[in-house]
Amino acid sequence: LFNTPELKAPLAPYCAIVQAVRSGDLTLFTKVMGNNEQRFAEDGTLFLVRRLHHNVIKAGLRLISLSYSKISLADVAKKLGLESAGDAEGIVSKAILDGVIEATINHEGQFVQSRSSSDVYASSDPLRALHKRITFCLQLHNDTVKAMQYPDEQKDRMQEAEERRKAHEEAVARAEEAEEDGDDFGI
Repeated sequence: LFNTPELKAPLAPYCAIVQAVRSGDLTLFTKVMGNNEQRFAEDGTLFLVRRLHHNVIKAGLRLISLSYSKISLADVAKKLGLESAGDAEGIVSKAILDGVIEATINHEGQFVQSRSSSDVYASSDPLRALHKRITFCLQLHNDTVKAMQYPDEQKDRMQEAEERRKAHEEAVARAEEAEEDGDDFGI
């Protein structure tokens, strides 16, 4: 959508906002907002774009949580572009409560400790997913075999009716030819 030639220029500010949200870069988001605020207001999307501020912070926290097993609140504030470690502490605690990140805050040490993500392959989830896919494939195979073994009776009836109609038309045509030839069977 952003690469379509006729839409590239009008959607450039939105592309920049999307990139800022995906990367979790609050500084870039603020810069793009400042440069294009008038455009967003003209388009009637300013309120919507302003609400993305929280999504930028969440994306940034997710990236930090994945990158660092332990990081100070001051560093979190610095990476997110926040004013103080206190702001970072409030935002991180809200993110933990909302389930955005899995971590704990050590208030005495002023750091965030990320919980190690569990190994998905050690659980039975992959086995269940594989079983579900195999079941689907087997059901698809069974349905295909049934469709091949029992042809549709309606189609057979329609073919028979078509053949009878053609045979009747041929008989009528032969009768008309015989009548035109003057062959009255000796009558």
